[in-house]
This record gives sequence, C-alpha cells and structure tokens, in this order.
Amino acid sequence: MRILVVLFIGLALGAISGVALGGGQEPEQRSRRIPQFENEHLRVWKTIIMPDQPLSMHRHENGRAIVALKGGTLHVVYEDGREKPMTWESGSAYWLDRDPPGELHGDVNKGDEPIEVIVVELQNQQ
Repeated sequence: MRILVVLFIGLALGAISGVALGGGQEPEQRSRRIPQFENEHLRVWKTIIMPDQPLSMHRHENGRAIVALKGGTLHVVYEDGREKPMTWESGSAYWLDRDPPGELHGDVNKGDEPIEVIVVELQNQQ
C-alpha cells in the first residue's frame, strides 16, 4: 500500500510539473516544479516561474517557507480575480501560511527574468 501511495504522489507531482506548467516548450524554457526531497515531515521542491508562463490554479494545504534563489515580483491571482503581488529578494527566505479551505490561486511572473524559489512545505499540518 505504501508503494502505491509513493507512486501516486510521484505521478501527481509529475502531472503538476508537466500539465500545470507551460507545455510545448523545451523543459529549460518553461515554468516547472522540480521535486527535491520528501518525507513524513516535509516536502521540498524547486519552482521556476518563467515570464508570462503562469502556474495553473492550485492550493497549499500546509504552511511553507520560500527561499528565493532568483527573486522578483510574483503575482498571486485568485479564482475571484483578486491579485496579490509578492516581491521576493534573491537570497532571502519567507513564510507563507496554508491556503484558506477551498481557495485556489495561480502564480504569474510579469517580469522579464525567471523567478526561482525553493519551497519547503510542512506535511500533515493540523
């Protein structure tokens, strides 16, 4: 059973990184998530958000730390049309709480350069 859960998580992450992020281009030229590490306590991935290639609507069930490798201003766009700009400086870390129940958001890089972050998300946060 545990193998099936791990396989499902791997397939889900693969789907997120392929379907949710600008297909049709070379992998190095599109927005994407790159899994780094996962255990029962946390999940870590690198996200690269290319200019004008938004991440599709998604949500975060748990709180997470963001470490900006290449900073910039990310625009968080909600289903109801609200938009919240978040500016991250390269080399700085930030905390983001879990998303409210049922709320989805997409991330848009309106700048000229890719934004690269490491996300360290807590697992099973209650």
